[in-house]
Amino acid sequence: MRKCLWLWGLLFIALGFAWSITAERNPRTERISDVAVAVSLKVLKVKSESKNAGSAGDVLEDDPVGRLKVYVYELPSKYNKKILQKDPRCLSHMFAAEIFMHRFLLSSPVRTLNPEEADWFYTPIYATCDLTPTGLPLPFKSPRMVRSAIQLISSSWPYWNRTEGADHFFVVPHDFGACFHYQEEKAIERGILPILRRATLVQTFGQRNHVCLNEGSITIPPYAPPQKMQAHQIPPDTPRSIFVYFRGLFYDVNNDPEGGYYASGRGARAAVWENFKSNPLFDISTEHPTTYYEDMQRAIFCLCPLGWAPWSPRLVEAVVFGCIPVIIADDIVLPFADAIPWEEIGVFVAEEDVPKLDKILTSIPPHVILRKQRLLANPSMKRAMLFPQPTLPGDAFHQILNGLARKLPHPKSVYLKPGEKILNWTAGPITDLKPW
Repeated sequence: MRKCLWLWGLLFIALGFAWSITAERNPRTERISDVAVAVSLKVLKVKSESKNAGSAGDVLEDDPVGRLKVYVYELPSKYNKKILQKDPRCLSHMFAAEIFMHRFLLSSPVRTLNPEEADWFYTPIYATCDLTPTGLPLPFKSPRMVRSAIQLISSSWPYWNRTEGADHFFVVPHDFGACFHYQEEKAIERGILPILRRATLVQTFGQRNHVCLNEGSITIPPYAPPQKMQAHQIPPDTPRSIFVYFRGLFYDVNNDPEGGYYASGRGARAAVWENFKSNPLFDISTEHPTTYYEDMQRAIFCLCPLGWAPWSPRLVEAVVFGCIPVIIADDIVLPFADAIPWEEIGVFVAEEDVPKLDKILTSIPPHVILRKQRLLANPSMKRAMLFPQPTLPGDAFHQILNGLARKLPHPKSVYLKPGEKILNWTAGPITDLKPW
């Protein structure tokens, strides 16, 4: 069977059926072209199935203005601005959403200066802006920083104490959110910081039935630099000559020398490499070329396998560049899943099915690929995954606000009786209780 598949793959390349699907100027006409040998096969006339056929749905277009009011606590600069001044690399890191969300809210029309009329309260803490010399984030001080900030707002304003944070939201974009560790086993052992367990967490980490994801959390995309991505845009009619594309680590020998996570157990990346490193349909490598963004725009499928965490910036890059994301992360909760039709724009492959990845992708009919690419071409889909400066209607900032607005009004049960306490301020590892 495997030999037949290899022969089929070689025939696929030889005949040029490396499907490249791009939209022409006429939105009702798409092209499937033989990009491997630059021979056009045919043009498919596609009837407009409905006005919703190429859209992400009305929810992506929702305008949060007028639907909620947010009060931004004014904290001492040691919690945010001074941290950024110390290391401006945080502005371009994949965890930078915590910084740009703060900047966005300061000038947003949903901001209110009157806390009595606020629906939500936001505490601007740059908890992931602590980087090693090589740019890796260190989350180990984050719990103490968060505790310090909450102690400050709870002693300076009355609003935290009336709900113990149930009408507050925090942006926690680290690998495993408010569990504050980059290794899953240790993140699970830690659990979500106890004093954040009533708050709404806005986080990149999302996995069903996981201790690091609270019910009601808002899952967001990681930060990817919009200006940099825009600078690498190529003409939209460029043929897609790459069938499957991936660049990144397969084994993290520096942080996982024994292969305990990457290469075994949930080692989806290692399985991709071992099974397809010599497959002509797969353009996969650890090398990260200067043409990385351009290459994604020449690919039909872009692999988005889990690594240390289920998510990565590749998901954002794939959507923005119109490359169908192949999501290999069991039980992942994707960004803005109540607004973005992930099942329609992506391909989901179970981690245990990675050895069958070639058969799975080559069996997808051209008309299904066409539909996914039409949906990905929708500008509203791309905007929802980005944190642009200046902001744009429907971007990730607005999707976060929409998510918060949909949680309103707060149920009466979130408000505590006088003297009532639910959270245990002394719970958690002893190191978290030290002053920050």
